[in-house]
Amino acid sequence: MNVRAADLDWSLIQSFLAVADAGSLTRAASFLSVSQPTLGRRISQAETALGVSLFTRVRHGLQLTEAGHELLAAAREMHAAAARLSLKAAGQAQALTGVVRITASIMMSCEILPTIIAGLRLEEPAIEIELHASDITDNLLFHEADIAVRMYRPLQDSVITRHIGDMETGLYASTTYLERRGVPKSPADLLRHDWVGYDRSDLIIQEMSAAGWQVDRSFFGTRCDDYAAHWHLVKAGCGIGSTQVSIAERTPNVVRLVPDMQIPTLPVWLTAPEALRQTPRIRRVYDYLATALLTETRSSN
Repeated sequence: MNVRAADLDWSLIQSFLAVADAGSLTRAASFLSVSQPTLGRRISQAETALGVSLFTRVRHGLQLTEAGHELLAAAREMHAAAARLSLKAAGQAQALTGVVRITASIMMSCEILPTIIAGLRLEEPAIEIELHASDITDNLLFHEADIAVRMYRPLQDSVITRHIGDMETGLYASTTYLERRGVPKSPADLLRHDWVGYDRSDLIIQEMSAAGWQVDRSFFGTRCDDYAAHWHLVKAGCGIGSTQVSIAERTPNVVRLVPDMQIPTLPVWLTAPEALRQTPRIRRVYDYLATALLTETRSSN
């Protein structure tokens, strides 16, 4: 391999890794937020700079060649080194200015964080906020985000994490649905109604099984794995579904059902890399989020 180092910039290595992990240009381009033609050009540039073919086309996408496999470990080492460099450099910034990137679930990003971020921007207009709404876990150590709001306890090393509290959840249906089907008065009544469930995920089935309700996927007449869309289906009258009480209380035309029934709560965890936690702008946003989310969890209980 006759590598021309001057032609091999970081974006080409990043593109190589994204396609290797995703298995297709389309999925990798979506992850990197670039167009598919742009990503295709980067892969061609990387192959030219390295003097080898990295991928071969298969039926459902792209597959690493033997040379690509041999280079993958070294590319991951470069990725990790670049991430460490980025974290150390970011940790040196002392001013309350610059960009802070927050990642959170789509539901949290749509229903809870906007009001919090609006308040933060009023107090700290020099801090720019990027909100990455995704149900796919970002790697904070690779600086894909500065702060993460999680609904589970993060297990990564070299991060600091704080359990903010637990959000009460409940069962809800729209007023239009209840006018059509009647209001269930007991847990037994609930099983005679339409439900909105998940599509590929079996989380709701497991939770109902733990409560003594044996149901399968076909029990849910409407199914969707995107939780924000799931809640919109409930609001539209497709059936009964669950959500955080604090979200439902801000939603018109939905009614909580059998409120005395115990539904598992959702924990809220706030996480940031240790290297970034001491950066003033990151620390300011982290502390602001912690205070605001603590209020949110208390109001839902």
